[in-house]
Amino acid sequence: MYKIREGKLIIFDLDGTLTPTKSPIELEMSELFTKLLEKRKVAVVSGADFKQYKKQFIDHLDAESNFNNLFLFPTCSSCFYKYDNEWKKVYELAFSAEEKKRIYDAFEKTFHELNYKHPQKTYGEVIEDRNSQITFSVFGQDAPRELKEKYDPTREKRKAIKEILDKYLTEFEVNVSGTTSIDVTKKGIDKAYAIYQIETALQVTKENMVFIGDAIVPGGNDYPVKRTGIDCIPVKDYKECMELIREVLEKNI
Repeated sequence: MYKIREGKLIIFDLDGTLTPTKSPIELEMSELFTKLLEKRKVAVVSGADFKQYKKQFIDHLDAESNFNNLFLFPTCSSCFYKYDNEWKKVYELAFSAEEKKRIYDAFEKTFHELNYKHPQKTYGEVIEDRNSQITFSVFGQDAPRELKEKYDPTREKRKAIKEILDKYLTEFEVNVSGTTSIDVTKKGIDKAYAIYQIETALQVTKENMVFIGDAIVPGGNDYPVKRTGIDCIPVKDYKECMELIREVLEKNI
């Protein structure tokens, strides 16, 4: 299927790659991932915050997993967590109160300019403050997966919102993410930035990394990784990702 050279750091996206969107990791994936951590160093980069990482991913892994081989870069690497008897935050590039206000105001201006109407029924926060990232989700953070997956598979609806936001938020980074979301981070922070942070934090060269994600396409939030020049392996979904991990384990590559 794919060749991943022995010793390479494997970097995964989370939503749609290791798990179904905003859903707990499945048992089979959890078992495969636990085995992978026995053999390889692994990083996970996502727009999700650390709280969501735990809810969706970490808390569903075997408690005896080799977490010393796992490195977490939530909110598009504006945070970094590593394990040392417990999960510890190494850094966080948090917004100031003034920056947060500018971002919220920009969303309101954008909605007004587009005459955008929020869905009649939403689930949880529509605009969530993740401290180092502000995330807009069309149906809210806790919307059912089936509803979200049908909404904007081509990303065109959210690209129209992003284009207006870009006009108001020139000093920030605006990225279409997940199935119904738009993330705002500090300027220059995206998944390409994550690769450079991983290179520095883990002392691994780009030649010794491989990235696996379900949105390595123009407009996808994994796509910025390509400009770093590291090897990228696209997967259709978490099931295809399981096949890839299984092959790595079976061939011990």
